[in-house]
Amino acid sequence: MALNISLDYLVKERLRRWPQHPPGVKVKRGRHAWLRARPTDVPDYVYPYLKLPGSTKLRTLPDGLWLNFGGTPEDPYVDIFAVEACITVANLLDKRARFAPSTSSTLAVCPLGWLLAPTSREDATPRWKLTGVIPHEPTGPLMLPVRDVRVLYGLGDAHYRGFTQHQLPHAHEFFVPMRTLTEADSERNPALRQLVARATAANYITLP
Repeated sequence: MALNISLDYLVKERLRRWPQHPPGVKVKRGRHAWLRARPTDVPDYVYPYLKLPGSTKLRTLPDGLWLNFGGTPEDPYVDIFAVEACITVANLLDKRARFAPSTSSTLAVCPLGWLLAPTSREDATPRWKLTGVIPHEPTGPLMLPVRDVRVLYGLGDAHYRGFTQHQLPHAHEFFVPMRTLTEADSERNPALRQLVARATAANYITLP
């Protein structure tokens, strides 16, 4: 159990160093607004989470979560990029099930405290101003439909080898060895940056 806790902490510490957009993604001005939702620079903030409509208790809390706000104030949505560190096979199966394609809609919930808080320690701009879909300072949480889901799973070496030999990822899934996520300056890893760039839907949308 102690190993799981320490590895979970290490992964989140590494992800906290990743930028507001997933590393490797080319930010396109005027159409998309990336924000890192989990983890943020200040650990005790209320983080955004994912849920099904009507659910008041069951939530999906990825180790890493980036929200790409799009649409208009009248018809907003988000594309999401999530990172999950899976210690065991059972953990992997559980997390894959949470992101499996479904006929049910998924909602991204952005708590008010997260929206009003500064974007980062270096940028005091409140997050809501950077979404591009909130015209006025919010007074309550924001719930947005999720348009597209992409998930990056980190696996231990043995599990990673087993998966690549015997399994195939779904279209929204991408896999890396856990050590790739936990290495120092993982956000600068060229191979990881290339993989993440391919793993985000916005990378396939070009401006006219």
